[in-house]
Amino acid sequence: MKKRVALAYSGGLDTSVAVGWLGAELGYEVIAVAVDVGQDVDFDALRKRAIAAGAVEVEVVDAREELLADFAMPTLAANALYEGRYPLVSALSRPVIVRHLVAAARRHGASAVAHGATGKGNDQVRFEVGTRALAPDLEMLAPVRVWGMTREETIDYAERHDIAVTVSKDRIYSIDANIWGRAIECGVLEDPWVAPPEDVFALTVPVAVEPVEVTVGFEQGVPVALDGTQLGLVALVGEIGRVAGSVGFGRVDMVEGRRVGIKSREIYECPGALALIMAHADLEGLTLERDVAHEKARLEPRFAELVYDGMWFSPLRQAMSAFMTSTQRCVTGEVRLRFSPGGGAEVVGRRSPVGLYVYDLATYDAADAFRHEDGEGFVRLFGLGIQTWSARQGGAE
Repeated sequence: MKKRVALAYSGGLDTSVAVGWLGAELGYEVIAVAVDVGQDVDFDALRKRAIAAGAVEVEVVDAREELLADFAMPTLAANALYEGRYPLVSALSRPVIVRHLVAAARRHGASAVAHGATGKGNDQVRFEVGTRALAPDLEMLAPVRVWGMTREETIDYAERHDIAVTVSKDRIYSIDANIWGRAIECGVLEDPWVAPPEDVFALTVPVAVEPVEVTVGFEQGVPVALDGTQLGLVALVGEIGRVAGSVGFGRVDMVEGRRVGIKSREIYECPGALALIMAHADLEGLTLERDVAHEKARLEPRFAELVYDGMWFSPLRQAMSAFMTSTQRCVTGEVRLRFSPGGGAEVVGRRSPVGLYVYDLATYDAADAFRHEDGEGFVRLFGLGIQTWSARQGGAE
């Protein structure tokens, strides 16, 4: 029996060429594993493309709900934005793909798994570290890292070997999409001075001419309803993304620091993800106790960094998720978002049955129940150390 490899198959240029290359150059039978994470492709056509390229088996797995429930929601609980801007679109889909890639390798008796990531990107780290966490015995193959072809040369290779691909030399963007958003790079986007052409966008094409409001309902930190209607995660994320994207909200154009040490210009479209993070963070402002909220905010960038760096299955990420989950017990309520033409978005209202905002304590009108007389002693004790320092050591310059 020939040796087998399970390949994370997207149907794009690199993985389609990788199917043929792994067989021709390394002698592997290729099991193509295509994981549906909401990338909106024709999986029947994808299956045929993989077989035509030389795959002996093709598996298609619907993991949209799994991606959202097991990966995006724990990340939402952390309000995770890498470098304060990127909601971890591609970084979240990689561990769910790894989970199914390893499972397929076990089912088909494969001794190795493979991916189509390059040698200077983040995805090689995410695929390989994730696989080693789940299946340290499996060999890792990275054909794109080995063959050394440029994208143009890879297209030429596909043409010479009759491998059907969906990219051309005229429009050479590299696009990775899932239900949480889209990532676009390559082509003219590699010049960080050049504004992204409108043809790179699909989820944030402005069509609305009037502001629109949406009320998001949360239960223990998880979005469960829009405008009072209960929805599953797939439908909810899709719908709020549609509404937010209709005004052009959700675009991110950034130069980010990759794990391998280089800077990369990336274009992201994440209308649903960014809208939900905005709403969730605002609801936490109403429901989290002050010290918990402050400590959580300190940890959130580190959580985002771990996910970005491919450390989803690491003990630190799991421990941090345990903390994040514990903070969500009372993050229940509704947040009203207003989206405005031109890409604007803002929170215009929030409420919770367990919110820590108490009107009688906050108001300055006749209903005020705050004990103002307690303020003098509180402030005196709070500032006692500063007062002593100033009196004994001369105070501030």
